[in-house]
Amino acid sequence: MARSKSIADVAAAAGVSIGTVSNVLNHPHVVAAGTREKVEAAIRELGFVRNESARQLGSGRSRAIGLVVLDIGNPFFTDIARGAQQVTKARGGLVLIADSAEDPELEKSNVEMFLQQRVQGVLIAPSGADLAFLDVLDRAGIPAVVVDRASNAGDKCAVTVDDRLGGALAARHLLSLGHRHLAIVGGPSTQTQVEHRTEGALRATAEAGATLMTVSTRGLNVAEGRMAAQYLATLPDDERPTAVFAANDLVALGLLQGLVTAGLRVPQDMSLIGYDDIEFSAAATVPLTSMRQPREELGRAAAELLYEEIDQRGIEVKGGAPHRHRLVQFHPELVIRSSTAPAPAHAVPSVTGSAAAASAVRRRR
Repeated sequence: MARSKSIADVAAAAGVSIGTVSNVLNHPHVVAAGTREKVEAAIRELGFVRNESARQLGSGRSRAIGLVVLDIGNPFFTDIARGAQQVTKARGGLVLIADSAEDPELEKSNVEMFLQQRVQGVLIAPSGADLAFLDVLDRAGIPAVVVDRASNAGDKCAVTVDDRLGGALAARHLLSLGHRHLAIVGGPSTQTQVEHRTEGALRATAEAGATLMTVSTRGLNVAEGRMAAQYLATLPDDERPTAVFAANDLVALGLLQGLVTAGLRVPQDMSLIGYDDIEFSAAATVPLTSMRQPREELGRAAAELLYEEIDQRGIEVKGGAPHRHRLVQFHPELVIRSSTAPAPAHAVPSVTGSAAAASAVRRRR
């Protein structure tokens, strides 16, 4: 049986030191491009395959980072993972993805699994505001970066989008088209993103003297959007909103399907705006107006913050300055398509006078 090639064999073939080969394998960003190409060519020629288990035992850490998402079926999180992977690949690492399915207990289990895998760090899109379960990572010296929302205590680096602004921009777009009886659909309200988008929409409608009905759902998916559409379709004409803001695009797509099935036209009878601007939004039967989030940029920024903390902790151990947590916040962008249009000429607000700025709250189930 042929002997497996070693790092020493690669170093000899490339004419470099063993330490340089190790850097190419573990920290490629610190190696000059020409040298890195020579080493990579020698690796291919020799068919060298590193023993990751042995390396992990020696260093106490794998080259992987963990990513916990709320819903792996949502393309929003797929794009975040793609952005994070672009950064980890440049660092010679990889991204391990776990789906929490919006379940706090499964979320905790995923974090503990990554701890057992000795990942370098964890990116997490949490299901709720309480991040105490991440203390298990702190005790193990593993950094974590919060994705798609801020860390309330400021004790974690975080990457987010200004969802209050996004909610306000979505509502203002509908208000600018003459709509005065709006609804926001999505949930659960315990999700910080949904809460902030609702707050922004409430502020904008109150300022305009319009009404905003909230329809809570158990999740942010197509099925919940379809069920919400069934509810809206049963409302009397004078109570039914003329425009709906969905908390994300999957809910918006479900609403679109459900409204059309119920005989309501989008946007002639009801305008519809989503959030995230996933690829499917533009390809819908009625292309969706949506609030675009820089999804891949979110993933890249989160991974960069994580590696920044990993590197700084190494410096800190040697007596350097301690790591300082940072918040990176992006702004959403309104993308107008065919699903929003001026309010129907016959539309009248369901309330008048001083009550016009009040928010009508309706919850299903």
